[in-house]
Amino acid sequence: MILKYLKCAFIFLALAMPCYAEDKVVFDKEHQWNFYSGTFDFSDDGAKSTLFGIQHQNENLIRESFLGTLSPVTGFMFTADNAKYFYTGVQAQYKIGSLNIIPSFTPGLYGEGDGKDLGHIIEFKSEVQLSLDLFKNTELGLSYNHISNASFGDKNPGANSYMFNFLKRF
Repeated sequence: MILKYLKCAFIFLALAMPCYAEDKVVFDKEHQWNFYSGTFDFSDDGAKSTLFGIQHQNENLIRESFLGTLSPVTGFMFTADNAKYFYTGVQAQYKIGSLNIIPSFTPGLYGEGDGKDLGHIIEFKSEVQLSLDLFKNTELGLSYNHISNASFGDKNPGANSYMFNFLKRF
């Protein structure tokens, strides 16, 4: 029970951090789009499916904080089995030369379509993405995520996915 309260407190603090950020970074190209494709629930042979998605990040909403460079993200993904996931949340960005390490947390709404039943309409996606700067406004990356309902539903099978990402600022 205490673990659930700690989880909720962590989620609240993580989502509240951009409100108390120190600096605002302004970019010439204010919209970054992440186009991705991969395998949904690769660890479950019976539910494995191809996925496609798109994610938006407004570069002018990026804030520097003690947790790193934070920004809100919103996206949508769907699978070949007509499962859909619409999400919005927060991501951090850490740069090491031309390598970007981007963890994110995005709550969202899931519809199973003909795909895997994840147990609830409300799901939480935790993701880590590694990407390389190819050109000034272009990145290529690989990401892994886990989607789970945090035991809000009667069952919580979760889904593990990996994707190839193409990120472009416009």
